[in-house]
Amino acid sequence: MRKFIQLIILVFITASSYAQIGPEVYKGDSINRVDGENKKQGKWILLGKHKPGTCYASDSKIEEGKYQDNRKKDLWIEYYCNGNMKNKLTFNNGRPDGYAIMYHENGKISEEGNWKMNRWVGNYKLYYENGQVQHEFVFNQSGKREGQQKYYYDNGQIAIEGNFMNGKESGLIKEYYETGDIKAEKNFADGNVDVASIKEFEPKKPIQKTNEAPIKNAPKIVVKQDEMPNNATKKPTVLNGQHILYNRNKQITKDGEFKDNLFMTGKAYIYNEDGILIRIAMYKDGQYIGDTQIEK
Repeated sequence: MRKFIQLIILVFITASSYAQIGPEVYKGDSINRVDGENKKQGKWILLGKHKPGTCYASDSKIEEGKYQDNRKKDLWIEYYCNGNMKNKLTFNNGRPDGYAIMYHENGKISEEGNWKMNRWVGNYKLYYENGQVQHEFVFNQSGKREGQQKYYYDNGQIAIEGNFMNGKESGLIKEYYETGDIKAEKNFADGNVDVASIKEFEPKKPIQKTNEAPIKNAPKIVVKQDEMPNNATKKPTVLNGQHILYNRNKQITKDGEFKDNLFMTGKAYIYNEDGILIRIAMYKDGQYIGDTQIEK
């Protein structure tokens, strides 16, 4: 998901920043052209030479796609410095609107789904770097999880499955060990667990311990230097418990529970470089679990 945040920020780059590139025209070609009103039209390719000081070689592609009246349209492709694709997005009137697919730097898919009105809608998948599916979610038109939802271990074995309604757990939720054995069963109503319904099971097969490093694609959120809790005159050395954090622009950035400066459970508010709220990510037990609707 962090990759998607970065690419959404690129969407809001102003026309003036591209003006620094200049309306370069290739002889005998129609690439990187502007019309009489200085609006970008047709096919454009941004190369490393247009962004000196970056990791891109001078003739390496950074991104490519079509403009119509200075706004991105249809399919746009962005690349990593190693030449592998970073993402493919569908644009409508200058904003992502349609099928979106992101890639890890190793070339494997990172996440895919339909992005509309600043939120995921419909079927969505998040992948580990080894190619296995990590999350398999379904979002309603409001960007909240609806229907059957699944989490997987990086070995492909299902970890959690159950139903959601309007972004909250509803009905029976099952948890599994990495071996595939049932670990627990819990009944939920409106996101609240019925404690009396909890059933826990011992694994039938032995669980093998590994020394593998944590999955890089399971993002953690750490408190930033410029964030301050609403209930403190100065920033504490370590944040624990329930807090609401704000950035230097007095915009809310996190609302939830913290443990040793790590955001555990609640909402993380994500802004682009212009200070516009573009996503609200939900976290539970330190793990990203999906987006929720942006409040009006």
